[in-house]
Amino acid sequence: MPAEKNQLRKQIKAMLSEMPRSEYESRSLALAGRLFASSAWQEADTVALTIPRFPEVDTIPMIKRGWGEGKRICVPKCIPAPKQLVFRELRSFDELETVYFGLSEPIVEKTEEVAKDEIDLMVVPGLGYTKNGFRLGYGGGYYDRYLADFAGETVALAFKEQMIADFAVESHDIPIGSIVTEK
Repeated sequence: MPAEKNQLRKQIKAMLSEMPRSEYESRSLALAGRLFASSAWQEADTVALTIPRFPEVDTIPMIKRGWGEGKRICVPKCIPAPKQLVFRELRSFDELETVYFGLSEPIVEKTEEVAKDEIDLMVVPGLGYTKNGFRLGYGGGYYDRYLADFAGETVALAFKEQMIADFAVESHDIPIGSIVTEK
């Protein structure tokens, strides 16, 4: 893994962690509004979202809105040994548990797995994004592996601090279909 990527991750995390909570919330809501206005959101029946950890864009309002609109919402469950993701339908925040690194994930016994081909729209998390859609993830490669044969639409939500000029793209890096920014 290039040192450049790790350095970029540290820089972006440091910038984002300085954002005041109230600004983080208002900017997250603005990004959510832009997502809700997109045809990708409006046409999707099943939407995959992550449960956020500050300073990632807050997806909780998106999950609630999706439920309110009758959308099927699914969230990722990490399987560490093979570094794979499965998505499980979330009907209530009571179906979540805190796992390693403080991540919230669906409780297997309370949720059903959602097949990859059933997901219409995937909101892909990341730390940084280039204008041509490449994302700088958290370094585990979980999403790159999942997206390798994903046929649905992909979108990323990015604060302006997360837009980066470029980084060394590797053969396994999968570009995102579109990026919703504050502009």
